Amino acid sequence: MALPRSSAGAVDHAVILAAGNGDRFRSGRSRSKLLTVVNGTPLLTRTLESACAAGIRCAHIVLGYDAARVRSLAEQSASSRLALRFHVNTDWHQENGLSVLAVRGALSERTFALMMGDHIFDSAALTRLLGADRRRGDEVLLGIDTSPCDPAVAAEATKVRLAGDRITAISKTLDPYDALDTGLFVCGPGIFGALAASCEAGDSTLSGGVRRLAALNLVRGVAIGDTHWCDIDTLDDLVAAEALLRSAPAV
Repeated sequence: MALPRSSAGAVDHAVILAAGNGDRFRSGRSRSKLLTVVNGTPLLTRTLESACAAGIRCAHIVLGYDAARVRSLAEQSASSRLALRFHVNTDWHQENGLSVLAVRGALSERTFALMMGDHIFDSAALTRLLGADRRRGDEVLLGIDTSPCDPAVAAEATKVRLAGDRITAISKTLDPYDALDTGLFVCGPGIFGALAASCEAGDSTLSGGVRRLAALNLVRGVAIGDTHWCDIDTLDDLVAAEALLRSAPAV
């Protein structure tokens, strides 16, 4: 089946990384973390809903661990306005850059959004990122959170350092830092070459590829303002996410 056509300049395809086994998320069940219900809705379903609400019309979901159940949930819960394409990362037990490379054949000539399947985010955050100017075709945009946060949250998050709106460094261990990486990106095809080079050098993380582009002045931060997001790595994160969703204003 042909991929949905985009209107001129629109970014309406997204890659959703859903391959990992969530080894820090100890729920006592041998299944993907993305099936976990968060405030009444499975985590992956929330990601699909937020992407669709922001204007995404085709979601490329990268499967790995518990692939059959993750795919089934996506097919059952996705909006009829959202086309689904599935890709498999057989090396899902390794770092997430390999999951991005799994879609290279499908998106080698297209600008696309990129998001983590285990992050909850307000659709307004993605809308803001999709609407931001990309000054060069090979530039990557990264949604960043510049608001003060709990030191425990910051300790677990990937952090960035800025020069103006340009990202000059990205790492979980970065100190000092200027903002948190929300896991929301808009990428051109250049991300694939950067990731391949990073993997060849021994770093198969997404951050490794982004770091290479940042060294070429090709990564720009876009502040998400007061929109909400959170990363769910542990059961404690799940409790915090449910509290955040209960307190968030109704849309």
